[in-house]
Amino acid sequence: MIDTNLLKDNPQRVLEALQSRNYDFNVESYESLEAQRKTHQTETEDLQAKRNSLSKEYGLLKKEGKDDPALNSKIETIKTELDKCSSKLNHIQSSLKEFLLDIPNLPADSVPNGSSDENNIKIRDHGELRILNGKDHLEITSMIDTESANLLAGSRFSVLIGEIAKLQRALIAFMLDKAEEHGYTEHYLPMVANSESLTSTGQLPKFAEDLFQLTEDYYLIPTAEVPLTNLYRNQIVDMNKFPLKLSAHTSCFRSEAGSYGRDTKGLIRQHQFEKVELVQICHPDNSFEALENLTSHAESVLKDLNLPYQVVELCTGDLGFSAAKTYDLEVWIPSQETFREISSCSNCTDFQARRAKIRFKEEGASKLAHTLNGSALAAGRALIAVIENNFDQKGTIIVPEVLHEYTKFKSIKV
Repeated sequence: MIDTNLLKDNPQRVLEALQSRNYDFNVESYESLEAQRKTHQTETEDLQAKRNSLSKEYGLLKKEGKDDPALNSKIETIKTELDKCSSKLNHIQSSLKEFLLDIPNLPADSVPNGSSDENNIKIRDHGELRILNGKDHLEITSMIDTESANLLAGSRFSVLIGEIAKLQRALIAFMLDKAEEHGYTEHYLPMVANSESLTSTGQLPKFAEDLFQLTEDYYLIPTAEVPLTNLYRNQIVDMNKFPLKLSAHTSCFRSEAGSYGRDTKGLIRQHQFEKVELVQICHPDNSFEALENLTSHAESVLKDLNLPYQVVELCTGDLGFSAAKTYDLEVWIPSQETFREISSCSNCTDFQARRAKIRFKEEGASKLAHTLNGSALAAGRALIAVIENNFDQKGTIIVPEVLHEYTKFKSIKV
């Protein structure tokens, strides 16, 4: 949630920032709701003060053994008016909260302006590219079984078999160990989150259709960013412990609403996929430096796997809802002859912390922390990249050397 003080003090700046994100911010609606809130809050507070004053006066009379029916009637009338006014205030506050929860984070000043991903900027690249002459990961190996997955659960699921299943497990273990090298504490987390957790990190209420809902209040997690960040919800964190660095491997579940017809073949876009997530919670003064560090931590996985990739800075119009600044890591997929996103590393500034009430104390004042997150990495896409970039065209997938201690084999015959 953005800082409402910015809306009050400089609505034009907010409007321009949100326009750069292709978000249509209705200033009139906000000002109308805020004016109604102020009016009804003032009326409510005035009625509460009158009720309290008259109730105190009536209480003193009763102590003296006296009664004043007219005064009592007046108190009851005020109580009725107060109930009505409080109800209106609650309704307006609810509408205002819903309005504010729909607004994305404001882009950082350093983010390039642009309307779509065509305006993103490549920062750097790494590795040599290769082409597979049309063969993709499904054609290379039969140990990725989408037909059985379709029988078990439907489209956009997969069954991994034998050495390919072990290869994915090795990738995950390697990623977790790399995170530990960089100072992240591993967590094992619930893969179900309540609505308050998802609201805190920005998935609800705006992106409800992208989630798998289990009950009225429970959802499958779309990313470990949700539970990791919410570990510190409603807490005042000791700033001496900054930066908090957290990691976790989880399955992630996404409905992929609106993506039908896109990447229906293979492991690129699945309803269920594995991911190792990195989260940092830090002092606001250090969050953009932390973003550079977090991005380098995710990059180190790709470098060690010897996978070609590029780093892209997202423009204002392509930022995720909660992000103020984002670097995408895109790995080379030979069969598609293109780079595909494998990680988004984002600084969410105080946007999630304001929703989740993640604070710290400095010089006696309570302040909002900054939160960051990024994948290191999406295991399914890493698996595709390893298979396709290491296929020797003669029926063998060469396993990257850094994974040998995890797989206990150096190649896979397909």
